[in-house]
Amino acid sequence: MSKQKPMMQSEAQNASGQKPAQPGSPKQPFLKRYGAFFLLLAAGVAAGLALPDLGRQALSNTLGSLKEMLSVLPPIFVLLGLLDVWVDRATMVKYTGKGSGFKGVLIAFLLGSAAAGPLYAAFPFAGVMLKKGSSLTNVLIFIGAWSTTKIPLLAFEAASMGLKFTLIRLGLSLVGIPLIALVTEKTLRKQDFEEIRSLNGVQ
Repeated sequence: MSKQKPMMQSEAQNASGQKPAQPGSPKQPFLKRYGAFFLLLAAGVAAGLALPDLGRQALSNTLGSLKEMLSVLPPIFVLLGLLDVWVDRATMVKYTGKGSGFKGVLIAFLLGSAAAGPLYAAFPFAGVMLKKGSSLTNVLIFIGAWSTTKIPLLAFEAASMGLKFTLIRLGLSLVGIPLIALVTEKTLRKQDFEEIRSLNGVQ
């Protein structure tokens, strides 16, 4: 009888047209996910109405950023598609998953350092890495490397600030990025992990 009762409840839910809850895959409401964007949009419109000159400058900057994004994102999405098709989950877990150790950290650094493009282009790649089974620490290291240790950036920095400054700053980054990634992962709560996983479609 005890085994039949949950089955009867489930059948009753299906008959009433309600889908059973899927544990581990919470869906965020639309406003909660994009609330910050709409808040900034409303603030920009209000500022533009109150201060027309500031509003025109903000609109010009926004259109310039949008133009830059439209020129950068299409090839990024092509590369994301190739990464999703060519690299299977088992390979990604082996080399950048939780048990990858120093090898995973090194690969995350190399991937981020060899990348090109603005920082916002790193986040779609980070999402695919999470979806494929990379650990959150290695994903955070990848983002940190993209932002601070890119090879073209180091070359310009050495030419502008000097080789000594560049090497010191690079050494601090190589130590600081993994440390920040580890501390960040340790301080996140379980619900934070679940939210990150759900936003990136991680099963």
